[in-house]
Amino acid sequence: MKSLIITIILCLAASLNSFAADKSNRELKGDKYYFTYAFDKAIDLYKRSKDLSVEGQRRLAKSYSNIGKFKESEIAYSKLVTMPDGNQSEDFFNYAMILKSNGKYDESNTWMDKYKDLKPNDLRSKDYVANKGNITNMKTDDGKYKVGHPDLNTEAQDFGTAYYKNSIVFASSRSNAKMIARKSNWNGQPYLDMYISEVDGDQLKKPKILAKKLDGKMHDGPASFSADGNYAAFTKNNYDLTKKDKVVTLEIFFTKNTEGKWSKEESFYLNNKDYSVGHPCLSANGNTMYFVSDMPGGFGGSDLYKVTKDDKGTWSKAENLGPEINTEGDETFPFYEENSKALLFASNGRFGLGGMDIFICQANGSKLGAPYNAGSPLNTQYDDYAAIVNTKTNKGYFSSDRVGGEGDDDIYSFDLLKGFTVEKKIQGIAKNKDGNPIPNTFITLLSEKGYVLDTVTTNTEGAFSFVVGTDKKYELTGKKEKYTKGQTKVAFDKENIVNADVTLLSKEEAIDKQIEVGADLGKISYTGDFKSETVYFDLDKFNLREDALEELKNIVKIMNDYPNMVVELRSYSDCRATKEYNQALSDKRAKTTAWFIKSRITKPERISGKGYGEENPVNGCSCEGTVVSNCSDEEFQKNRRTEFIIMKK
Repeated sequence: MKSLIITIILCLAASLNSFAADKSNRELKGDKYYFTYAFDKAIDLYKRSKDLSVEGQRRLAKSYSNIGKFKESEIAYSKLVTMPDGNQSEDFFNYAMILKSNGKYDESNTWMDKYKDLKPNDLRSKDYVANKGNITNMKTDDGKYKVGHPDLNTEAQDFGTAYYKNSIVFASSRSNAKMIARKSNWNGQPYLDMYISEVDGDQLKKPKILAKKLDGKMHDGPASFSADGNYAAFTKNNYDLTKKDKVVTLEIFFTKNTEGKWSKEESFYLNNKDYSVGHPCLSANGNTMYFVSDMPGGFGGSDLYKVTKDDKGTWSKAENLGPEINTEGDETFPFYEENSKALLFASNGRFGLGGMDIFICQANGSKLGAPYNAGSPLNTQYDDYAAIVNTKTNKGYFSSDRVGGEGDDDIYSFDLLKGFTVEKKIQGIAKNKDGNPIPNTFITLLSEKGYVLDTVTTNTEGAFSFVVGTDKKYELTGKKEKYTKGQTKVAFDKENIVNADVTLLSKEEAIDKQIEVGADLGKISYTGDFKSETVYFDLDKFNLREDALEELKNIVKIMNDYPNMVVELRSYSDCRATKEYNQALSDKRAKTTAWFIKSRITKPERISGKGYGEENPVNGCSCEGTVVSNCSDEEFQKNRRTEFIIMKK
């Protein structure tokens, strides 16, 4: 499979004379082999070169990676990132990917953190931050898939399956008894050909060449077919290149089957020796095609594109699937499952378990939802890619170079044990009012009716995620010591992933948000869990009750946290006495309350008190005039109070 990961093939066009003055003869010879994909020979020369340049060390690390020697690649990268000019951001990213392929997830995250700090706006960085906390879920086999290993696999490359009538077509480098067995410099194996194998239950019968007419001198395949099997698109090498061309590009060709014979192949209009197009996926009627390309204008690496055919049979302008799907890394092997309207593809730019991982997203009309990682056991720390599925049979195939295969890339089958559903996901960041992430925040997921469904603690980047069921409305709450509780409502419409950040305020920020000149300080929620009320008094009394002491302690804390705050106390009485008596009583209440606070705050002159007698009742409990109220004791109690008004913030 690695021979067809487009970006690896296409990014080698640097001049052979680059930095030649700083390179030994062995390194320069190694560069020549590197540019012709003879990585084994390049490695031998690089290893025997004295004072290997930074560029040479980088190519040594990539050469090991390209032929699947990840342990050796890790050692080479570990040296590269310590060399002067060897600590470029892309070196950090590639080193992180190699560490992950070796199962070293924590070390990989360390280098991804370095990469993220250097390139925070990179799509790979953003996806890493958003999904880093979901690694445990990705690694857990939740019983969705049952993976099988068909007997047709060989020690050669076998990969890239496609449905063709009642059979499977795939690409393979196995020997097919050609008169001249040409071999690829990349891995020393024969060039790829397209094979067909009938499906026999959980097995695939002995394969044979799909069509000798489509069997070229170099790589042919993988392919894709219309539902009736009469129209095909397939990948092959560009034969028009000269020896001066340092990059072997890929192209897409079409052919039609009439009465069992394939027609002469037709070139896709986007074929170009300056970039690659490949990995086609045709719709059932053959009028829509997803494909992969590194053409100019993409996001970097290889991107997924889409074209449609008009009534005249002309393909439309290529539509890039956008940053929701593509990254600066490699997105490859698209497959569109029309029954579920799901797009499956492989990526090494999105956060996964290592190498290429399989991702799934669902289409809603012309819009594609956000992709999610298919998880274990489809994905591993190795390359897992080229997934196809039929939801009518609940069976599918994918390719992988995981441990336990026949020796190279193998074809695997899988059963959908729980049917094929595109999961819904809630993801977000716990953050403060300035938008900075708050790590180690306890996030709770609640149903629409308030039932706790799941909990998680945010990672060091404040990120969290939940995979949810079919319900459409949820609530998220966030808790952390010294912060108020944050809450967010979540509603799904047609999308499958919703971003829902949870904002928490520090306790000081929470009260600061509420404090305004003229506000009643006694009614400001300060801790987020406790709400102060107005201080009340017993009938004909001015001593402080036990419940009042708790309220006053809260106000003392606020005023000590805000050393410039000035507060005026306003004390009142009910109407059951003369006005003169009630005025004097309310003055005593104000002085008692002010004394309690003054003795406990800095700059005690900031608090003052005044009695207002029976003025400003909060209800209609009056005692003078022609109408005398018949209020209860509880209603009169509401007027025997002290309020705390902020005069200066």
